[in-house]
Amino acid sequence: MADEFFYTTPLHPLAQPLVEQLTWEYTTRYGSQFGEPPGAEMSRYPAELFAPPDGNFVLLLRDGRPIAGGAFKRYDERTAEMKRIWTHSDFRRQGLARRIVAEVEAQAVRQGYGKIYLTTGFRQPEAKGLYLETGYTPLFDVSADPAFYRKLPFEKELVAIPASATRPPDAHAARSAA
Repeated sequence: MADEFFYTTPLHPLAQPLVEQLTWEYTTRYGSQFGEPPGAEMSRYPAELFAPPDGNFVLLLRDGRPIAGGAFKRYDERTAEMKRIWTHSDFRRQGLARRIVAEVEAQAVRQGYGKIYLTTGFRQPEAKGLYLETGYTPLFDVSADPAFYRKLPFEKELVAIPASATRPPDAHAARSAA
């Protein structure tokens, strides 16, 4: 079982399971809850926003098959916005989302960001738990009913990694061992 990170774009054929499964997740969990067509979130941002120098898109491949993924785009000059955190439905409960979050954070640091911002939906308790467990600060009252907020924002200050562990900022389309 060989795992590797693969930097690409949301348009790459290997990204299709991520796009399709996330669209299905958003559609089944939210429908038109936010006043938009079901799954609208997946077409909200053009693919180029998730490309260097301002963003990036990574898949975790196992034996060449996409099993998890995530991305970020520029939020402001020092902040990346994490998006599209996904684990293939056949591979959940294995810590893969944590690996993706850690890789997205590391790549954001390599690209010069010092902070990450994200939002998740109120019907995604797994995501809320993941971000709380990985050191994200909730920007909402966690004791309140999440449905009150609908969108749950988080942020995290990033820690610089040693220069010996960095990849070039143009790691787009490069493969690296995981």
